Amino acid sequence: MSDGDKSIIPLIKNMTEIINAEDLALEAARELIKDEIKRVIRAKLDENPALRNEIKEAISLYLESKARQAFAMVKLTKCGAKLGLELIPPGLKQEMTREVVSVFQEEINAILAKGL
Repeated sequence: MSDGDKSIIPLIKNMTEIINAEDLALEAARELIKDEIKRVIRAKLDENPALRNEIKEAISLYLESKARQAFAMVKLTKCGAKLGLELIPPGLKQEMTREVVSVFQEEINAILAKGL
């Protein structure tokens, strides 16, 4: 390597450090802006309890709809499994039924363990 090549490496390292510092400064500025926006929103909601309650109700409805959506997906999965079992030849049906039930039991137990 020549002397010119050796002097380029520290410059590149310095450039990456500068870029990282700029990214860090931008991220910090974004966080400060977010915090200020949150402060303004909280102040407005403190001034208007009716609006705060309306937002709480809307969030509750939203979360309920997400739970209903998840429940519908579980029911669709169950129906799909049942349909799949109906399409299987009778000789394999009992074996496949046991396997599917086993899989669902394991998944349900895992979900319940996380929830409790």
